[in-house]
Amino acid sequence: MQVSVETTSSLERQMTVTVPAARIEDDVNSRLKQTASSARIDGFRPGKVPFKVIKRRYGKSAREEVLGEVIQHTFYEALTQEKLKPAGGPSIEAKNNNEGEDFQYVAVFEVYPEIALADFSGVEITKETSEIADADVEKMVEVLQKQQSGWNEAAKAAEDGDQVNLDFEGFKGGEAFDGGKSEGHDLVIGSSTMIPGFEDGVVGLKAGDEKELTLSFPDDYHAEQLAGQEVLFKIKVNKISSPELPELNTELFAKFGVNADSLEDFKAEIRNNMDREVKQALKGKLKSQVLGELVKVNAVDVPKALVDGEVDRLREQAVQQFGGGADMDPKALPAELFTEQAKQRVSVGLLVAELISSNELKADSERVQETIAEMAQTYEQPQEVIEYYSSNKEQLANIEALVLEDQVVDFLVAQAKVSEVVVSYEDAIKPAEPQANEEAEVAEEEKAAE
Repeated sequence: MQVSVETTSSLERQMTVTVPAARIEDDVNSRLKQTASSARIDGFRPGKVPFKVIKRRYGKSAREEVLGEVIQHTFYEALTQEKLKPAGGPSIEAKNNNEGEDFQYVAVFEVYPEIALADFSGVEITKETSEIADADVEKMVEVLQKQQSGWNEAAKAAEDGDQVNLDFEGFKGGEAFDGGKSEGHDLVIGSSTMIPGFEDGVVGLKAGDEKELTLSFPDDYHAEQLAGQEVLFKIKVNKISSPELPELNTELFAKFGVNADSLEDFKAEIRNNMDREVKQALKGKLKSQVLGELVKVNAVDVPKALVDGEVDRLREQAVQQFGGGADMDPKALPAELFTEQAKQRVSVGLLVAELISSNELKADSERVQETIAEMAQTYEQPQEVIEYYSSNKEQLANIEALVLEDQVVDFLVAQAKVSEVVVSYEDAIKPAEPQANEEAEVAEEEKAAE
């Protein structure tokens, strides 16, 4: 077998493979002999069909099968010989497959880029820290309590926090518009579920009051025929209800899955949950920032095959997120909507894989066990969860991948210029930019692909 490789671009390779005719003919003849032993052809006894007849009838199909297998085997033999790592499947074209002549084909494919990681010591990282204050816990308890509020009808004017039952109808240019009418609608003042100005216009009204509101739909409203348009709403208030907070007792605690005998125990559990939430949120933000900086200081050529694969994954995620389900083909979504995000994710995946490989990083076993134990604390039977993850190779591998991700971030942070800033609980749990969080998910995939 002869192999020649031509570099057609920074990542694309054109590999020409020539296989001796003898190898092809030997394989074809061997296959035809197997066929002859069982072939049934009129006028001949089984196993007694002349080879010429077998070749005339089955030779073409046998040759096609052999060539397919030869391409499959020799392609990977050639990759090993030339020490090439393809990033995706090849495009293969036969150049010569005439019987009795050497078989030749050309495979075009992309390879993984060679990466020389840049110095990370000059990168500036801001690391947020936060502690849960008593006031944060009190506020959270109040929020949870309000979530279980009941409503009591009240003979008073509507104010912020009240639930108003009302009828309304909307008109544009004197004509009622579709979707602008409702009867017996429950509106909580302050929920911001109506267009700007609607809830403010209800404040101060009592049961039986009627009012007209002249408002404008936002310019970016989802219904194009209403976006930015001035409309008139006619409303009638049927009933005003004020919230009634439930007692902070064991019955309420149980509704949130907390087995607490006292308010103090409940607050302690809430604090623990908030601590976990803050820890995860800050870790996610730091990871997002660090991986974003990693991409900035390292220019990487990304294989189109990997980007295309990532685009398909993002399409599927979008369909699932927006409830398209089985009725929607993910490929119906335009690829360009996801291309830049896919390139970024693939870039991070390649860089992280190189960082892991070049520094021989492996998941720390102690951190793996600590991570499992921490996850288990959110379940009723922590020990069962620990045993499950520890005895299940696939699940354990997932945890090891998560820990290795954290170690990569730690490794980079240790090299960078880090400044710490204390933030409030509310600021701590604000979502990080989604980009790098998603990128981190594919880091191990790219490592495995190499």
